Amino acid sequence: MFIAWRFLSPIHFSVKDLYPAVKGDEFPPGMNGAPVYLKPDITNPLRSLILQGWRDHAFNAFVSNVMPLNRTLPDPRDNWCKTQNYSTDLPQASVVICFHNEAWSTLMRTIHSVLNRSPAQLIKEIILVDDNSKMDHLKQQLDSYVETHGKVVILRARERMGLIRARMMGLRHTKASVAVFLDSHCECAEGWLEPLLDRIVKDPTTVVSPIVDSISDMTFEYMIQGVDDIQKGGFNWELKFTWEPLPRKVLIERKFSAAPLKTPTISGGLFAIDKNFFKKLGYYDDGFDFWGSDNLELSFKTWMCGGSLEIVPCSHVGHVFRKRFPYVIEKMAARRNAMRLAKVWMDDYAKYFYERIGFDTMDIGDVTGRMQLRKQLKCKSFDWYLKNVYPELEIPNEYVASGKIFGLSGDLLCLDASGNILKPHVDLQPCHLKGGNQYWAYTKDGEIRRNNLCLSDFDDTIGIDLCFGRQMAQVWVYNRNTKNIVNMSTQKCLAAKVSDKGSYLTTEICNKGHRQMWGMDNFKVDRLAPELQVFAKREI
Repeated sequence: MFIAWRFLSPIHFSVKDLYPAVKGDEFPPGMNGAPVYLKPDITNPLRSLILQGWRDHAFNAFVSNVMPLNRTLPDPRDNWCKTQNYSTDLPQASVVICFHNEAWSTLMRTIHSVLNRSPAQLIKEIILVDDNSKMDHLKQQLDSYVETHGKVVILRARERMGLIRARMMGLRHTKASVAVFLDSHCECAEGWLEPLLDRIVKDPTTVVSPIVDSISDMTFEYMIQGVDDIQKGGFNWELKFTWEPLPRKVLIERKFSAAPLKTPTISGGLFAIDKNFFKKLGYYDDGFDFWGSDNLELSFKTWMCGGSLEIVPCSHVGHVFRKRFPYVIEKMAARRNAMRLAKVWMDDYAKYFYERIGFDTMDIGDVTGRMQLRKQLKCKSFDWYLKNVYPELEIPNEYVASGKIFGLSGDLLCLDASGNILKPHVDLQPCHLKGGNQYWAYTKDGEIRRNNLCLSDFDDTIGIDLCFGRQMAQVWVYNRNTKNIVNMSTQKCLAAKVSDKGSYLTTEICNKGHRQMWGMDNFKVDRLAPELQVFAKREI
C-alpha cells in the first residue's frame, strides 16, 4: 500500500518510510482497533508532518495514515445482540457522508467500514457531499477513487454550505427509503446496520442512533462503550446537547441491557431515519445556517409530532471526537439557529433559554412556515415533551437562585466559568450581564451549577467539577443575612482575592469582610431544602 502525502508535504512517503516512527512490532499497526503509539525521538521531516496533521485536522492524521484503510475492529456487540433475528424484509439504506477538508485516510476508512461491514444488498449507495473542500487530495484523487466504486457517488458544493444544508443536498439525491447520516471520521463495527433498519421496519416513525464508540484522536484506538455504560441524550437550557446517565427507574425496568433505549435527544451526527417520516417533519428548518441545533430540532419535533427516538445498543459506530474545529466556523449561526428552535418549539419555556444568554437577541428571520408546520402536524406542547419524555430535566423556576453571582465589594466582579468539560475553570471577571459563562443555577440541594458542572472547594482552591449529587464539597449555603456563601464541608466562606495576576476565588474562615459578601440573582430562600434553610437564615 502506498500513502501519498502530497497534501502535507512535497515529499512522498510509503508505509515503509512511516512505520519506523511507530512503537511496537505489530504490522500493520492499528489492526483490531489497537492504539498506535509514536516513538518520542521522531525527527524532521516526519515530525513536521505530524504537526501539520494536527493543525489541518485536529487529530493525529499521521497515525491515521499509517493504519490500513480497511483495518479490522473487535466485535463490540453484546452476546444478546447476536441472538436477535432481524426482519427478513429490511429496506435498503442510502448512506450520506458530508465532509469539509477531511483527511484522506479517515474519509476512506469511513467508506470502507460501511462497505465491508454491511450486507451488500442493504446498501443502495454511499453519497459523499463535499462542502467546498480546498485540499488537493479531495479533488481528482477522490474523483478517481469514486469511479472505481460503483456504489459511491460524490456531490460537490460550489460554495461552503455548512453541515445542515450539505446533508439536505445529499438527501435530495438518495434513492433508498431509509437515509443514514454519518460523519466523515467514523468506523462502522460488525452488525451495525441491521439493528437500525429493523427498528425502522417495525415503526417508520422511530428515528434511531447507534451506540457511538470513541476513537482516540491521538492513537486512533477504538474504545468500545459497554452496555453497562450506556448514556442517553439530553440538553441544557443553553440548548446544548448533553450525554446523561440512565435514570435508576429506567435501569430497573430494562429486561435486557442491550435492548433499544428511548432517548429525549440524539447527538445528530450519526442516525437513521425513514425518508417519508423525515419529509413529514419538514426535514431540517430551512432557515438554519451552517451548523447547530439541528439535532435538537429533529429530537423535539420527532417526539412532539408523533414519533420517537431510540439509541440501539446492538449497533456500534466509532467516531473521532475532536477537541476543536480545524476550520473556520460561523459561531453566530449556532446562536441564531438556537433562537429559531426556541421560538418555534419551546413555547413559554423559551424564556429559560433567553435568560441563559442574557436576552441577547438577533434577527432570526421568518419562522411563520415552521410554526404553521407544527400546527398542521398537530404537534404536542413542549410542556408535554418535558413531562413525558424528559422528566429528569430541572426546570429553572425550581431553582433557589439563577443568573449571576457577584461580589459586593464594589468592583462588580462575577463568578465566571471558562474552558470546557475536559478543562473547566472558574474565576472572577467583570460582569458582562449577558448570561452565558456567568449564568449560574443555585439548586435546592445547595449546588451552584453551570449545567452539569458544580462549584467545588478543593482545600480552599475553588474549581468546578462534574456534579456528584450532594457531595459536601459541592454543597453551599447562601446566607441572606450576612451575604456569605458557606461551603458545608469546610464551613468556610467563599472569598474574592486580588493578586498581581488578577482576581481569583478561595475559601476562608468567615469574618463578615466585604470580600466574603456576595449577591445572587433571583434568590428565593424558601426553595432551599429545609435542612439547608436553617443555615441560610442564621447569623454567622
